Amino acid sequence: MAVTAEDKKRFFRRISLLFEDQLPFDRVLGMRVASVAEDKASVTFDRRDDLIGNVFHQTLHGGVISSVLDAVGGLTALASLVERAAGLPEEKLVAIFSQVGTIDIRVDYLRPGRGDRFTGSAWIMRSGRKVAVTRMELHADSGLLVAVGTGTYMVG
Repeated sequence: MAVTAEDKKRFFRRISLLFEDQLPFDRVLGMRVASVAEDKASVTFDRRDDLIGNVFHQTLHGGVISSVLDAVGGLTALASLVERAAGLPEEKLVAIFSQVGTIDIRVDYLRPGRGDRFTGSAWIMRSGRKVAVTRMELHADSGLLVAVGTGTYMVG
């Protein structure tokens, strides 16, 4: 059965709601989905005092940076399943969603995380039947690249 544009739109809306409203740690970080498509996604979050790792320089904690990269990579891996999952009933979607998980992530910290608002973005490098690989970036509101990462996710 062919997946329609409306099926895809509903699927992306569903995974955005899952990401923003049902994943507790994503809520703790305050991430919001900025965009999601078959091969890429982006999220935003604001700097808050409880996300600071270096109080003297007011920079993001490294764990926040890696968590955001992992989360946007996972969202992108999930979005890559649109052809397989769009249009399925809710119980089958839940079964598919519950199978997605991080296998491995590598993060390279390039600069201190300074700024008021940050954007994490990711795109698919490869998506297969069982594994998806994503490339991620975190930018400060100034446009400065803070960190990059590569994530491998179980998708089947």
